[in-house]
Amino acid sequence: MLIASCIFAILAGLLHVLIFILESFRWTEPKTMEIFSIRSAREAEATKEMAYNQGFYNLFLGIMALLGALLVLVGRPVAGLTLMSAGTASMALAAVVLFAGSPDKRSAAVKQFACPAIALVLLLISVMV
Repeated sequence: MLIASCIFAILAGLLHVLIFILESFRWTEPKTMEIFSIRSAREAEATKEMAYNQGFYNLFLGIMALLGALLVLVGRPVAGLTLMSAGTASMALAAVVLFAGSPDKRSAAVKQFACPAIALVLLLISVMV
């Protein structure tokens, strides 16, 4: 179960690295605007600075989950489990906030929630067994 938890934490981390790239470097590109339901280039430009900053939050969450999973896999469980659980819990809770606060983005919130939530559930199962 612990290895499966690490795999889902890695997937969640990689998703957040992708979100970082989209928000911080591709925000005004048409495909990114479509993904984030941005209606116009003007809106994208107006929110570019906020998205850039938010992208780094996503990067740091992704790094926590990735580094934590890697540390667990190489035999450093205390630091690894700490980072992995903090990163994935933050991701899952941010997805809950998105789901509750933005009804038009609920589909994205569910996708953002899935991997970190599965990682956490599997992690809890693995430490209780």
